[in-house]
Amino acid sequence: MSRPVTPTAASEQRHLTEAALRALPQSGILVLVGLMGAGKTTIGRRVAARLGLPFIDADSEIEHAAGCSIPEIFARLGEPAFRDGERRVILRLLNGPPCVLATGGGAYMDARTREAIRSRSRSLWLRATLHVLTRRLSGRAGRPLLAQGDPATILADLQAKRHPFYAEADIIVNCGDDSVDLSAQRVLEALARYDHPVRVPVELDAHRYDVIIGPDVISRAGALIAPVLPQKRAVVITDEHVAALHLPRLAASLDATGVAVTTHVVPPGEDSKSLARYGALVDAIVSEGIERHTTVIGFGGGVVGDLAGFVAATALRGVPFIQIPTTLLSQVDSSVGGKTGVNALGGKNLIGAFYQPRMVLADTSALATLPPRERLAGYAEIVKAGLIDGQAFFSWCEANGAAVLSGDPEAQIEAVRRACAFKAAVVQADEHEQAAEGGRALLNLGHSFGHALEAWFGYDGRLLHGEAVSIGLHLATAFSVSLGICPPHVLARLDSHLRDNGMPAGLDWLPLQLSADWLVAAMGRDKKMRDGRLALVLIQDIGDCFTTRDISMDQVRTFLRTEGCSV
Repeated sequence: MSRPVTPTAASEQRHLTEAALRALPQSGILVLVGLMGAGKTTIGRRVAARLGLPFIDADSEIEHAAGCSIPEIFARLGEPAFRDGERRVILRLLNGPPCVLATGGGAYMDARTREAIRSRSRSLWLRATLHVLTRRLSGRAGRPLLAQGDPATILADLQAKRHPFYAEADIIVNCGDDSVDLSAQRVLEALARYDHPVRVPVELDAHRYDVIIGPDVISRAGALIAPVLPQKRAVVITDEHVAALHLPRLAASLDATGVAVTTHVVPPGEDSKSLARYGALVDAIVSEGIERHTTVIGFGGGVVGDLAGFVAATALRGVPFIQIPTTLLSQVDSSVGGKTGVNALGGKNLIGAFYQPRMVLADTSALATLPPRERLAGYAEIVKAGLIDGQAFFSWCEANGAAVLSGDPEAQIEAVRRACAFKAAVVQADEHEQAAEGGRALLNLGHSFGHALEAWFGYDGRLLHGEAVSIGLHLATAFSVSLGICPPHVLARLDSHLRDNGMPAGLDWLPLQLSADWLVAAMGRDKKMRDGRLALVLIQDIGDCFTTRDISMDQVRTFLRTEGCSV
């Protein structure tokens, strides 16, 4: 006797169904993948009924199109011909109306089919153990692959070959000896929980890649990057802090998709961005037998990303590169745009190259492991983007900055999305910073001052890059006010936002007095110097910044003294 459905239970099921439907893409298609015997047909029919969608079995469609059974297709034409027909049928179905589509066990092995499923549907792997599959398929006819020997041995071999590809599916649901109803319920719950990452495209003249933003994307890194890997082999470069916090998750996700990995861990901090460290890394990975299709993955903050990117740009004259930034600063700034490099004795980033990644994965859940000071430092780059981009972005910062810094997941995702979309647009217009005016150089707003401040402290951690940028934003805006090109209320608005969020908004935040002469000399060593004149980014209003070389270093020196510097 079945138990009556209470109004509360019915309401909960309705909400679950609605949430599951919202997880589907615009096409409204859910594709089930997995080995034979996993339950794609039986569970798929129940899921389709719960979602109010038609159920389609790809194998049945293939038999209908061919006019004969799958075993007959195998016998007459062989497996390659079957796979070719299978791919064409699935592509047709993916271009059709919403449905739940169950695919054959081998369909997802085809790269073109996987790409079509990835772009047109939400994919879900029904994963079952070897014991369950063997028991379910024992004695069943109509399985050509199982007719070639011992089923358990064949299934074990199929698992080893196919599981790394199934792991690329959007969602994974374990299905064992549960009833069909319970298994269908688990599929719906997994759909309802699915948090689709945000994608920000970076479209360049000769290259395209996505910045993928969302919670726990490190755990899905293998599935997300596998489509862009030319070889399932990678070198991960990270630092000691990130390795302790996040490396097991990354390693597990890469292993699940069959990516062979070697890892190199460097000490944290700016000292690792040196020619000596760079040389040691290149020697190590070359001696390990890196090939031109082996991908270098930079896994960490800005230091690791810049270092790993320069290694990728130069080893074997360039190998594929992927960024997985783990700090707010690197997620919104250094990981996007392709600037890589190491420091020289004369200053930061004086040795490097423009080298674009194949993908950037920004895991916002990793931000929860950052100290508050690191989040504040990263937020300075978001404020900079708002100042350059315009009133809408900066107003969003004013309304949501506190939520970003307090760890609100939705606010952090949106902040990273906005900052990356802004930077992507700038980089797309001026990839190599060649524009005569404006362009990518505008991203240096506050940085000429900030880099000089970092140099004063010897890059020893007493002043973080983002803290220096925060002070630099104040100085660039205050200097613009002093020159009469920016109204004072812009500076007041900026300083109020910075200070309200506990960020430095001037030299008074620093524990000691600085020398104007020393800072001006440091600014004179900037790589943007030309003919002895510095390209300085100034601001006329929020959203109205410009680059000029018409400012003398004497003017900068005089201004710094008014800000509290000594001679």
